[in-house]
Amino acid sequence: MSPQVSNSNYSIQNRLLISFSILLFVFLGLTGVVLDRAFSNSIEAGASDRMQVQIYLLLAAADEDGGEFYFYETLQEPLFNQLNSGLYGFISKASLGELWRSDSAAAFEFSDTELLRQAVAVGETVFSKTLDDQNQEFFVLSYGILWDGISEYSFTVMENAAPYYSEIGNFRTSLWAWLGGVAILLLLMQVFLMRWGLSPLHYMAKDLKEIESGKKNQLEGGYPKELQRVTDNLNLLIESERQQQDRYRTTLGDLAHSLKTPLAVISGVLDKLSSNSTNSTEQESLSPELKSVDEQLERMNQIVSYQLQRAVKSDNKSTLSRQVSIEKTIEKVLDALAKVYREKSVQVEKNLDPAAIFNGDERDLLEVLGNVLDNAFKYGKSRVRVVVSNNGELEGRELVSIVVEDDGPGIDKGNQEFVLQRGARSDTLVQGQGIGLAVVTDIVDSYKGKISVGSSGLGGAEITISFAVLR
Repeated sequence: MSPQVSNSNYSIQNRLLISFSILLFVFLGLTGVVLDRAFSNSIEAGASDRMQVQIYLLLAAADEDGGEFYFYETLQEPLFNQLNSGLYGFISKASLGELWRSDSAAAFEFSDTELLRQAVAVGETVFSKTLDDQNQEFFVLSYGILWDGISEYSFTVMENAAPYYSEIGNFRTSLWAWLGGVAILLLLMQVFLMRWGLSPLHYMAKDLKEIESGKKNQLEGGYPKELQRVTDNLNLLIESERQQQDRYRTTLGDLAHSLKTPLAVISGVLDKLSSNSTNSTEQESLSPELKSVDEQLERMNQIVSYQLQRAVKSDNKSTLSRQVSIEKTIEKVLDALAKVYREKSVQVEKNLDPAAIFNGDERDLLEVLGNVLDNAFKYGKSRVRVVVSNNGELEGRELVSIVVEDDGPGIDKGNQEFVLQRGARSDTLVQGQGIGLAVVTDIVDSYKGKISVGSSGLGGAEITISFAVLR
């Protein structure tokens, strides 16, 4: 079972951009966390090494007598002699606790009173953290020694961690600023490279739209080898559909011709029977049958003329359409109708947008306009109004509207929808609304257009037809 797209508004470019952006942020985020952690560990390791040196200084200067420690000389590290300097030294024993502290720690208070009672194995170094009575954090390094081969002591150095954390904070700020800048730069490069990489698909979409609108006959230009087979197959499909359409037209044209020939023969026989029945004593009994056959022949001729021609031309409109000027087509139809209805002297009011186009077969547009305008001329009294305009949208595309009005008797509101239904025929409708409007409706529907019937301000019928336009 093939996967379905949950949201068709997401383009391939957007999907790839979102995917790579997530991957980029995850990668840079993990990189930042790793670097931040590595720097923090490096800072703590550096602090431990520095404090180890301070312990060696204490060991070098210390001496013991009767379990008490003293120093012959001033400690080389001046911070040990400065009150509350942030660097404190201690000597302790697990069983006794604190034995000595540096001058700098004279006012220092532990939050963990048992810290100096923890046993540290001889030669072992223990690094930890603790808080003072003001919740300031300190690094703690303890080193276990065996004094004179008899007693075990712990030399401990504590140092304020704030300067180290300040350095870590500065590094962290700088790190994330640089990573953020790199992320933005990589995103811009990613967008540019992705647009360049997907540009052949954009060109293909543009070509397909021009084929749909009738500006091109096939996909042209050089495409990458990954798309070449697709474009070649699409061109073959388009050409095959055109050839199939031509075959349909030829076959259905032959069918129409084949049907018209026997119909003509039947019509001739009917005329002969009608002529012979004029002097016949059975005239009264034959006339209704002859009249009925004549009506059915006329209806069959209409079906052959409209339905077969419509079936021939309704294939592949949306794919293989052309751009047809609506203004020129209307003028062509009006010129023909002016000759047919010359005696009627119909006044035509025109408001035609020269830019309005129809995407499709010109013969379809001629048939639609021919039926609608012929009805307007036929059943209008003396005035016909035609308005063509580009206004609104249909399914996200520009909309072109054709409005035809007349001053005739119009169409009853009860029949305005019925006359557009498929299968509606002249023998079921009021005078003047025959098969033509049903054909028009089918053609408009095949182009996914809209048609409606209403009442005109001129007093007669108003037919409104709308098509979507591909530019």
